[in-house]
Amino acid sequence: MIGFACMSYKENGIGGLVSQGIGTSMLQMPNIIKNPKTWIPPILASAITGPIATCIFHLEMNGPAVSSGMGTCGLVGQIGVYTGWLASGKAITAFDWIGLVMICFILPAVLSVFFCNILRKKQWIKENDLKLN
Repeated sequence: MIGFACMSYKENGIGGLVSQGIGTSMLQMPNIIKNPKTWIPPILASAITGPIATCIFHLEMNGPAVSSGMGTCGLVGQIGVYTGWLASGKAITAFDWIGLVMICFILPAVLSVFFCNILRKKQWIKENDLKLN
């Protein structure tokens, strides 16, 4: 969600950033259907952040998996991680918070924009391919 929000900022501005980043990236489904290559940057970002989340920051699902896979949709995923920490009795450290912010916000934004710019240069993603209607 963060990836789509950031890489489509040029076309959608602050409203698109908020609606996709905190709302849902499903707003991009019509654009993905028109040009499936628009999905490549967030997929690559996920492929990179997943192993970093588990191997470096040791983020894991604690408790019921009701919020897994939700990304930033209404911050459900992040709230789920936090409540999982609380439910497990984990001592929450600054490293945990850094991991959560890096994996959920910073890395998806940076990586998706990076890969999107490469695909824009290759003309795989063109002007307005990410425009919300």
